Amino acid sequence: MAALGEASRLGIEPFDAASRVELRSPRTEGDVQAVILAAYRQVLGNEHLMESERLTSAESLLRQGQITVRDFVRAIAQSELYRAKFFYSNYQIRFIELNFKHLLGRAPYDESEIAEHVDLYVSQGYEAEIDSYIDSAEYDQSFGDSIVPYYRGFQTTAGQKTVGFTRMFQLYRGYANSDRAQGKPKGVLTWDVAKNIASPVYATSSGALTGTASGDRNSTYRISFLQSASANASVVRTGSSEVIVSFEQLSSKLQQLNRKGCKVTSIQLS
Repeated sequence: MAALGEASRLGIEPFDAASRVELRSPRTEGDVQAVILAAYRQVLGNEHLMESERLTSAESLLRQGQITVRDFVRAIAQSELYRAKFFYSNYQIRFIELNFKHLLGRAPYDESEIAEHVDLYVSQGYEAEIDSYIDSAEYDQSFGDSIVPYYRGFQTTAGQKTVGFTRMFQLYRGYANSDRAQGKPKGVLTWDVAKNIASPVYATSSGALTGTASGDRNSTYRISFLQSASANASVVRTGSSEVIVSFEQLSSKLQQLNRKGCKVTSIQLS
């Protein structure tokens, strides 16, 4: 899924190689089971699920075709299981960060998005907050009724805010890690979102994906990217280029590359 040539360096190769999990007709029991397991893994933030915690009633309805994959995702997020894992034990900002990650597959872009969901929860409550993601036009366009949500935040695609690409790495800490294991009840993106600045991206060798990154905002970053051919060129080819920027320039440079149709292949501490 990820538009990265160096997925292994950034620690996201499981997502780079994975295909979307979709439930189509005709379907087998194996297809349904794959969807159920993928939905639990995504919505519960890769948290280990005990057999006694499974939502057997919702699973049965999905098997019988009485609810859609979207409905099953909603059942998990509205359940007491989800509330116990992510709502009761976290500050509201962290809860909203995780809702974006689990249900839309991306990080929140800016403070206005978080403020909108804070206001929604205060005025309408928990269920309305969860439904706002699943019933959104963004969810419908990205996943529809039959696709399990997945991490779209690792892609650099047209129409996506580039800052979401960098912030997704702050919410993600490796394929073997779970969201509850990160121990960040107050929020991961609070400072960056409040200041409206890009979040740094580190390679796995820096330790960032295990929560021990040593980089800071005084660092410089080397961006490697594939440059698209000119529209007037007689031969269609791409060239590999690199640029070194400061932390303050990182977000604007990524946005500039995205507008030019370039594909970012890696972002490393310089």
